[in-house]
Amino acid sequence: MSRDLWLLAISMFTWGAGEGMFLYFQPLYLQKLHASPLTIGAILGALGLSMAVAHIPIGYLADKIGRRPLLWTAWIVGVVAAWIMALANTLPVFVIGLLVYGLSAFVMAPLNSYITAARGKLSVGRAITYISAFYNGGAILGPILGGWIGEQNGLQRVYLISACVFILSFAFVLFVRPQPVESSQPGERQTGFRVSTRFAIYLITVFLAMFAVLLPQPLASNYLQNNRGLSIGQIGQLGSVAGVGIVVLYLVIGQFNARLGFLLGQAAVGLFSLVLWKGTGFPWFIVGYFLLGGDRVTRSLASAQTRELVHSSRMGLAYGITETVKSLAFILAPLLAGYLYTHDPTWMFSASAFLVVVSLIIGMSINPMRKPVSQEILTDS
Repeated sequence: MSRDLWLLAISMFTWGAGEGMFLYFQPLYLQKLHASPLTIGAILGALGLSMAVAHIPIGYLADKIGRRPLLWTAWIVGVVAAWIMALANTLPVFVIGLLVYGLSAFVMAPLNSYITAARGKLSVGRAITYISAFYNGGAILGPILGGWIGEQNGLQRVYLISACVFILSFAFVLFVRPQPVESSQPGERQTGFRVSTRFAIYLITVFLAMFAVLLPQPLASNYLQNNRGLSIGQIGQLGSVAGVGIVVLYLVIGQFNARLGFLLGQAAVGLFSLVLWKGTGFPWFIVGYFLLGGDRVTRSLASAQTRELVHSSRMGLAYGITETVKSLAFILAPLLAGYLYTHDPTWMFSASAFLVVVSLIIGMSINPMRKPVSQEILTDS
């Protein structure tokens, strides 16, 4: 990998460690701040909304002004939000920090564009999965540390230490080099764009897949603590197992073409839902959380397929549109999860398993990649 990809990889590893420290405990901390399951679902749905609002404009800006300034901006927003969460003592203030943290998700369009441009001889899918594997390598360490710190000193201390780790991550990303702004194709008008039928079909398959794999996750920690009697430390261990699963599945599934890997990632999460639904002990949950790594593989390879359909001058915008569609699933899935949890916690997992099967059938039946890559999905209006 190039120097810049190595710097990004180290920064992402560090960020993964910091985020992993609190990610799996976030619903439990919201519960501690007196949020009900329905309220938690609504808050996480609002988080999805905050993640969705900026992807398209930021992707457009990445194409126009360059990617590095937007990477720096996203890291700054994430650091500030982490400190708001860490210092919050009430639910409203914490939710403000959480929603600001969600805004930092706009990094995905410029980040994927930057990785794609700096990938050298690597394929797009392999470059994105490699960097994601570094992030999730850090996420292996984070939950174990977070679980230990949370049991010894309380969950608020976890957020304080995580915010410090984020500052270190930002220090690495400051040293990536700028990239030239890509020029448009000869004769291309800049008055606007339209989304072709082929891209619209692809976006529908992405939404269905993301909704299916996200549905069982928002309240899984609450389910394990409240219904299966697991401790914070055990949930932290499962989070680290998920991190191992993400890295292993990235490295294995990342060897396949992006479309096949996209389907295999969904299948892995479907098995996760089945295991948590029918599993009878901690060893089963270990297997389930290892398979949960398919979620991140699904997300990354959805983006990798997007690049195969566009000219480099529209790359940031295309990534931004795809990330927005993913974020719509982040809005709606937690709301349904909260509703299902209040009636029967296991319904989250049975519904997810069913939807994964539906998504796989549709994904195998519809292949928007069949046309040559030169057939653009973003064209002038």
